[in-house]
Amino acid sequence: MATNYTYSYFRVSKSEEIHQSAHKYRDLRLQALQVSPESFASTYETESAFTENDWINRLTDPGYEVFICAATCHRSSSSEPNTIEWVGQVTLRGPASSQDFTLPAASCQPPQKPDSEEERWQMLSLFTLPEHRGNGLGANLCQEALDYLRKYRVSPPSIHVRLMARPENQVAVKLYQRLGFIAAGNCCLSEALVANGDGHLLPKDLSATKWSTRAGLIMSLWIDRSA
Repeated sequence: MATNYTYSYFRVSKSEEIHQSAHKYRDLRLQALQVSPESFASTYETESAFTENDWINRLTDPGYEVFICAATCHRSSSSEPNTIEWVGQVTLRGPASSQDFTLPAASCQPPQKPDSEEERWQMLSLFTLPEHRGNGLGANLCQEALDYLRKYRVSPPSIHVRLMARPENQVAVKLYQRLGFIAAGNCCLSEALVANGDGHLLPKDLSATKWSTRAGLIMSLWIDRSA
């Protein structure tokens, strides 16, 4: 059956239709964990056991903003209704204090500005379903999130958006570069987990080299709210 899609992008409300949003977000997230398990710190086994309240709490947590790409499938037959599916997501975590955003000197991350001058956010969990890739959804999702940060308040004047990526994932790195992100240091896996809000997933024993090797790429973008 011939179909075609149109895509829309939006921030998930923390109050409106939250039960429906939680169900759609759960379905998308569990698909992501199955399709690209290497892209996430968590696992399908862990999150498939979450309750409905767990998913609702994720979406309503004041420290996170979730952005969605929805695909509307236009049926070839007028007798069949169009369907809407959530097919992509990206999350912002913040705003963070300068202390929480600071990494060890070995990371070579640029120093933070005072809170009165700079707001700080971590971008994480960018994902689109494989069958919808190649349509610019990832870039559009990120842009939706960045536009939200620029407009949702008027101060402080500058916004520092940071993300942590695997340098070997050149598709993602080039996407971020097109959006204006630049290389801004290197992180280890344990730092990335904490920065993304997943510090609770760290084991008690961090002696294994995978936790301390600075193999992750830090990328940063600075947004001027007055622009």
